[in-house]
Amino acid sequence: MTRTTPEWLYRPGDLADGPWETAVDDRVDGWQHTGIRVAELGDGSSADLEAGDVERIIVPLRGSFDVAYVSGEDGGAREQRLAGRPSVFAGPSDVLFLGAGSSATISGSGRVAVAEAPTAERRPARYMPAAEVPVEVRGGGKCTRQINNFGMPATLPEAARLLVCEVITPADNWSSYPPHKHDHDVPGREAILEEIYYFEAEASKNQAEHDPAAAFGTFHTYASEGNDISIDAIVKSGDVALVPHGYHGPAAAAPGYDLYYLNVMNGPGAVREWLAVDDPDHAWVRDEVNAQEPDPRLPLTR
Repeated sequence: MTRTTPEWLYRPGDLADGPWETAVDDRVDGWQHTGIRVAELGDGSSADLEAGDVERIIVPLRGSFDVAYVSGEDGGAREQRLAGRPSVFAGPSDVLFLGAGSSATISGSGRVAVAEAPTAERRPARYMPAAEVPVEVRGGGKCTRQINNFGMPATLPEAARLLVCEVITPADNWSSYPPHKHDHDVPGREAILEEIYYFEAEASKNQAEHDPAAAFGTFHTYASEGNDISIDAIVKSGDVALVPHGYHGPAAAAPGYDLYYLNVMNGPGAVREWLAVDDPDHAWVRDEVNAQEPDPRLPLTR
């Protein structure tokens, strides 16, 4: 494949695999601890998830889905309806966690993502309705963003490894800022974590006359101590950025367009926790923006 994008940034179809428009796993050179699958399904179509040493969270992005699965914990066959949502900007969706060893078939109409992390530890499945997803408005001023925290330790203790959340950044705002990193093991301060950003963008007024393919944001990464990386890119719906190391941020929503990303994180450490440190050159900004009033547009719904 001839790459026309920076290393670690992939456009829709670059990592296609069967029904999956994008499939990130250890087949990507240098990638070990996280994965994501994204599929566009129509009426009557389906996508299979094979049993293995991997746990998953199924996240409807647009549309509704039925999941038939066999639990890796007890071998029981079950079905779960995911009501989903009309878009990622319409509020949180219900989600389904499947422990390692589970197999599943996803069917329905719309767009669906599957967050993954390798583990041999078998855990029980859990369905989380949208009403139970904690929604946090974080930051202030032009750095206000919305976090849907359905896959973090406090809200999904069933998971052994996965750290997953959604971030919605309204038009003109910045998120993943100040730039931060998590590529060294410093107990109590910083954890080694791979991170996936899956992006979507949409006109902020969601008007039909705006071309959905024109919506965009920007994303930036750069080197940390001993870890070289560089992404300075326009990102659109379906794009995936992989962050194996280095400082990352900001992700910025262009005027007129709201920006969404699904974050998937995991690493080699024994403890499932999100610990990151700010770039010291920009760390002062955090107190500055947190002292401002939150953006009244959030939490965002359609």
